[in-house]
Amino acid sequence: MPLPTVIIPGYLAGAAPYRPLETYLQQQGIPAMTVPLIRRDWIPTLGGRSVQPILTAIAATVTRLQSETGCDGVNIVGHSAGGWIARIYLGEQPYAVHNCDRDRPNCWSGHKQVHTLLTLGTPHISQERWTRRNLDFVNQTYPGAFYNSVRYVCVAGKAIYGKRWGTWFTYNSYQLTCGQGDCWGDGITPITAAHLDNAQNLLLENVYHSPRPDGDWYGNAAIAAQWLPYLT
Repeated sequence: MPLPTVIIPGYLAGAAPYRPLETYLQQQGIPAMTVPLIRRDWIPTLGGRSVQPILTAIAATVTRLQSETGCDGVNIVGHSAGGWIARIYLGEQPYAVHNCDRDRPNCWSGHKQVHTLLTLGTPHISQERWTRRNLDFVNQTYPGAFYNSVRYVCVAGKAIYGKRWGTWFTYNSYQLTCGQGDCWGDGITPITAAHLDNAQNLLLENVYHSPRPDGDWYGNAAIAAQWLPYLT
């Protein structure tokens, strides 16, 4: 039987937009559960603050899915920020870059129970000052595909080329992420930021970043079918 899969929503997103992806995985015979977040769960993390509330929700969802399926191991699919937050969950070093976390028990050591971490349009790097505090911790503590026991699969979409005139929002998003606006990406995350050293890095054409019922984003069934084999 395929390992159960936990889906981690992107930044400021609740679980609802990921239900179709969850259903699709279940239809393929993969027990799947989305971390049951709602939009306001992200409020304590705004401004580069601690993502401890999200990590706690991930840990609880992994435990619940293991209990319901009887499986010791799981796979994780992390969309956008959910991907780099999952890399903290895999780790065994104290996540103590924020004063509020220094007295909390916050070592999850998720790598002991995660077989595959698959990230979708995740900005694994950032130049944005509010994001860097957390991402610098991730990349300095767990660089690249850090744990040999975990298969890292990083999926990038190639849909929009950033231009200062014409695709201004995309240009600025890419520039805030990787320092270069005139490049290809999924409209939010540039390709170079979505891949990790020593991971299995995939590039999918005409794939957009955000959940959209009428377009090709990472969780659309036709697109998900291209990365699904890495979970089985």
